Amino acid sequence: MSVMFERRHILLAGVAGATLTLPGCAGGPRYSLAEVIRRLLTLASQNAFALLLQPGGFWDSSVARIALPDRFGGGRGTTILSALLQSQSFRDRLQRQLNRDAEKGAERAAPMIADTIRMVSIEAADEIVRGGPQAASRFLRGKMGIALFDAMLPGISDGLRLFDDQVINRAVQSVTGFDMAALGQDITRKADDAIWAAIGLEEEGIRANPQKTNDPMLIAVFGLLR
Repeated sequence: MSVMFERRHILLAGVAGATLTLPGCAGGPRYSLAEVIRRLLTLASQNAFALLLQPGGFWDSSVARIALPDRFGGGRGTTILSALLQSQSFRDRLQRQLNRDAEKGAERAAPMIADTIRMVSIEAADEIVRGGPQAASRFLRGKMGIALFDAMLPGISDGLRLFDDQVINRAVQSVTGFDMAALGQDITRKADDAIWAAIGLEEEGIRANPQKTNDPMLIAVFGLLR
């Protein structure tokens, strides 16, 4: 059956209570644009976590890979590196382990994001629908604030202490003034950024090609706005 909706509900500005009817006749169920945003965020986050939570999910991602902290030579303004950290093979090994640890944090983040999507109050849904390619992801991140960071930090910090080959301990000890707590916070911040980047990228893809979702509501709204 065809998807039915009123074009003016989508295109007119300031209609926060806009609705559309899916599918079939005018007597069918009506959905608000807030529900459209929930569906968009649910699908985008599910797609993102399906990739990130695979073995090597962060490492293999072009947007989510965790870089080495600056104190380990991961950016500008680094300290003088020890001979250990100057070894490329050791640095690669260290970075891979930090990315695996980020996966542990993402395991805690996934259900929290799902719960927030179900419960969050969505204001000005029409503006989010008509916003930029990652408008819904930015909205949700703003609503959650530092909640993901706080949820992921204990798991990531615990994971850093559990590596059986002690590679991270060796690296931390080789850099004066760097401790495990600082490393845990750094990786958690990067994991937080990486998760939102991955969700935003998935949202952008859905907006660009809603037909691929096979979701009539998303096709109706974002197919019209293309």
